Amino acid sequence: MAVENLFKDEATEEKGERARMASFIGAMAIADLVKTTLGPKGMDKILQSTGRGRSVTVTNDGATILKSLHIDNPAAKVLIDISKVQDDEVGDGTTSVVVLAGELLREAEKLVNAKIHPMTIISGFRMAAECARNALLEKVVDNKQNAEKFKSDLMKIAMTTLSSKILSQDKEHFAKLGVDAVMRLKGSTNLESIQIIKKPGGSLKDSFLDEGFILDKKIGIGQPKRIENAKILVANTSMDADKVKIYGARVRVDSMSKVAEIEGAEKEKMRQKVQKIISHGINCFVNRQLIYNFPEELFADAGVLAIEHADFDGIERLALVTGGEIASTFDNPESVKLGHCKLIEEIMIGEDKLIHFSGCEMGQACTIVLRGASSHVLDEAERSLHDALCVLSQTVNDSRVLLGGGWPEMVMAKQVDELARKTPGKKSHAIEAFSRALLAIPTIIADNAGLDSAELVSQLRAEHQKEGCTAGIDVISGSVGDMAELGISEAFKVKQAVLLSATEAAEMILRVDEIITCAPRRREDRM
Repeated sequence: MAVENLFKDEATEEKGERARMASFIGAMAIADLVKTTLGPKGMDKILQSTGRGRSVTVTNDGATILKSLHIDNPAAKVLIDISKVQDDEVGDGTTSVVVLAGELLREAEKLVNAKIHPMTIISGFRMAAECARNALLEKVVDNKQNAEKFKSDLMKIAMTTLSSKILSQDKEHFAKLGVDAVMRLKGSTNLESIQIIKKPGGSLKDSFLDEGFILDKKIGIGQPKRIENAKILVANTSMDADKVKIYGARVRVDSMSKVAEIEGAEKEKMRQKVQKIISHGINCFVNRQLIYNFPEELFADAGVLAIEHADFDGIERLALVTGGEIASTFDNPESVKLGHCKLIEEIMIGEDKLIHFSGCEMGQACTIVLRGASSHVLDEAERSLHDALCVLSQTVNDSRVLLGGGWPEMVMAKQVDELARKTPGKKSHAIEAFSRALLAIPTIIADNAGLDSAELVSQLRAEHQKEGCTAGIDVISGSVGDMAELGISEAFKVKQAVLLSATEAAEMILRVDEIITCAPRRREDRM
């Protein structure tokens, strides 16, 4: 006798064919959503939040779009996760990875309908992915030994990454900024010491790279505006204790002079604290919290520059860059590590005054100041530049480079096709399907540029039958172009991450044959 109802109320289950269909459809819908943002002619999306303030984000970064979506479909969530990981891992290729996974599932759906078992498809995909990776490995170029060539490779990669973003009009300018900033890091992938400051006003062309560190604060009144050979104490401590701080306490006094005594005692306490801080032998004090007028006056008298309310990111980065540590107690000066820099001065950017620290301990430090028409433009410019910086810093470590513009996909598809011809049995269908999914990326790049994708991709395929072919899609002229001449390059690490993540995600969704949705457990009414 069959069990009528295994689950509690409100729980649902979908089995076999239906579960698989739900997964495929969800994943393909997500891929179709970000598909139009792929490539140099990709379009942007506006994301509007329904919360208070109704903030608006304009972006074409796959990870940013998908991160902002609230989605019910479990398979779609897997794709959102891979794009997030791609963003954290290599910074770019977030759209490609989702599109490729979506296309693999689209092909897999046809195979499942043709009664090929999902496990057969998975093992075919595995073989194809391995073959595609090897095809790329054979074609990589590594110019790490030749500094000139390597720098031009980095410039090309930065320009290719930026050409699908808002910065595409001034991509040479920003590619140069990015390469200069990353070269200063000397091989570290920690982007902490590259600070990006956004200042509305001017145009994107006015953005510049500043050697040193800029803190978005003004210098207080009556304090030195310029300090050479600065010794900096970075602190997170309260400098506003000129009130009784015992909450809810009542102080009974029998005359006004007693109140004055209490205030005097507090001032004395503050004065001692300031003395302790000054006794570290510093000439610049940066605090995370407020500094009230009285201590500020004391600092100004001692000729110490006091900066208050430096935001937390700013202060952590400042400590890192000047080689100091954040202190909160000042009793033993010898244990506190001070920061050093050659010069502190006030500078103007647009209408705003900022504090500029130059000649820092950590020579890698630099600040990129972005200018632009509005905050939305600046936010998107920052995301684009961050992607480029991530890719560049990864490339400095793993210096293998490939051509771009749909060329790697064509190379992979060609090798995978050959593998399919040699493989006996049903697996060959899955391998062939993998090669069709790879071709979808150049197809979509061409479609987004409004070109005839079927014509272009078939021309490309014919070109790629020749040995040592460097053809890809040139969306600017709308034809098949030579990627080596056009200088369109991509990092091998990005392509490899796209290929492997997309295959693994597709494999995971293919394995599903049942979706169980459980209702949340209710609390019993306690009487």
